[in-house]
Amino acid sequence: MMKLYNTLTREKEIFEPITDNHVRMYVCGITVYDFCHIGHARSSIVFDVIRRYLLYKGYKVTIVKNFTDIDDKIINRSNELNIDYKELAGKFIKEHDIDMEGLNIMKPDYEPKATDYIDGMIDMCKKLIVKGYAYEVDGDVYYRVSRFKGYGKLSHRNTDDLLAGARVEINDIKENPLDFALWKKSKENEPSWESPWGYGRPGWHIECSVMSTKILGMPFDIHGGGKDLIFPHHENEIAQSEASEDKCFAKYWLHNGFVNINKEKMSKSLGNFFSIRDIASEFSYEVIRFFLLTSHYRGTLDFSISKLIEAENALGRIYTLMDEMAHYSPSESNNKTMTDEIDMATKDFTKNFNNAMDDDFSTPIAISVFFDYVKKINIYMAKKPNHDNFESLKKEFYNIIEIIRKTLGLINMTAEEWFDRNLDIKENELIALINKRNNARQSKDFKKADEIRNKLKMLGIELIDTLNGTRYRTKKLHKDLDAGADI
Repeated sequence: MMKLYNTLTREKEIFEPITDNHVRMYVCGITVYDFCHIGHARSSIVFDVIRRYLLYKGYKVTIVKNFTDIDDKIINRSNELNIDYKELAGKFIKEHDIDMEGLNIMKPDYEPKATDYIDGMIDMCKKLIVKGYAYEVDGDVYYRVSRFKGYGKLSHRNTDDLLAGARVEINDIKENPLDFALWKKSKENEPSWESPWGYGRPGWHIECSVMSTKILGMPFDIHGGGKDLIFPHHENEIAQSEASEDKCFAKYWLHNGFVNINKEKMSKSLGNFFSIRDIASEFSYEVIRFFLLTSHYRGTLDFSISKLIEAENALGRIYTLMDEMAHYSPSESNNKTMTDEIDMATKDFTKNFNNAMDDDFSTPIAISVFFDYVKKINIYMAKKPNHDNFESLKKEFYNIIEIIRKTLGLINMTAEEWFDRNLDIKENELIALINKRNNARQSKDFKKADEIRNKLKMLGIELIDTLNGTRYRTKKLHKDLDAGADI
């Protein structure tokens, strides 16, 4: 039985899709005027894992993730760079796709752009005006918040509190300070579209209402995004969508928590802003993904270089085990049967992993369960299993790895790929040094052999001597940075 936390009710609820086995899901995407940051990575990974786990549980899933390709930030940036807004948006959609592929985010079923749905936004504005939920003033169209009785139900605020404590736009032409723009009259040299109220462009909130309902219908199952979108963005989406259609907009509302840098919310204004691309230049995308899944998606996540290094080391333990298995030569001297122990470990993993993920997608517990399983496999490997035991062990281990790949989107490399990615020396130079060291050992020049080993160790290369020769593993050597320092 799967439960998820619904922001709307502030409770964990049993998950029951609206339409049989088909889950329809909308996730607010990015405004495409700059590179994606670590907060975007977190949201993308969170909802990717939710989608993957629903698929793993046997649901059909349709997911929509939009691009906001017209708004003030895009217009301002395109003016600064003296390029067309479409060119700017197109560039950063491509950059977004590079990061999402690196993070192993499954491609959404639909990736609508706001500018492709302008007609639908105009139609919703017209409908809301006719029904008395919106009004036009000199080319601007505003939503009449006082008309919608359920306003505040998602953020759990009432309009009196909002008026008293919230920062609202000062605008003399609005009936109420809380009223928000559905359509904006165009300014000089701004992109604009023809409408019944003159040339203009849509407000931000109406974009998602139209894109989600045009593709998924209404109501749909899950609406997701970051906690910063609860108010006003998602609150306004509910108000305009439900007023327009007189029915529920979305059944479950899921929101991921903030990313903090040195205990402060990440933001450009504080100078503690990290792009995904910046971090990926020092760490692999898989390390970023793993790190972001080690905290529960609803909680605040504290970002630091030291925690990324811890995440990399943890992943390294998995790939080290895979490397050990790839080079293991079973001995028939051990006749002890381990099949029952292996089966029990696998059953425990499956039960505990599913329980964790069924409980509001608790990835930290699921990851802990996986590492408990890995620990058991290492213990079994230390017992030097015979051929039959080893084949059973390897089969079960890689079955579990496949579950981790399908649900968490992790462990996507071979051990060889993981260790080779860290080489800071040309491979032919490395092999020459290994041969030089082995020759020194054969000549009993152990001082020279140790010097070479230590030199390689300083490069993050570990030598492993076996009966079949010397092989190596690598470990990324990172800059000596304090937590939260610039990369």
